Amino acid sequence: MKKRLWLVNKRTEKKFTQEQVATGANIERAYYTQIELGTRRPSVSVAKRIASVLDFDWTIFFDNQCSENEQNTA
Repeated sequence: MKKRLWLVNKRTEKKFTQEQVATGANIERAYYTQIELGTRRPSVSVAKRIASVLDFDWTIFFDNQCSENEQNTA
């Protein structure tokens, strides 16, 4: 998997740290870091919680056909 730059961008736009997103999503910071790095894929429930914290459509995590540009507009 590739690094999820769109996710990093969403987080930095909100001026959140990885720890803040992880806390808001009720997951460990290390797990969130792995999700950003693309080494782990979140479960549906975790994807929904992260999306809720960062205010985007959670399905982006699972849309393999979605381009980076489309993800940036979510």
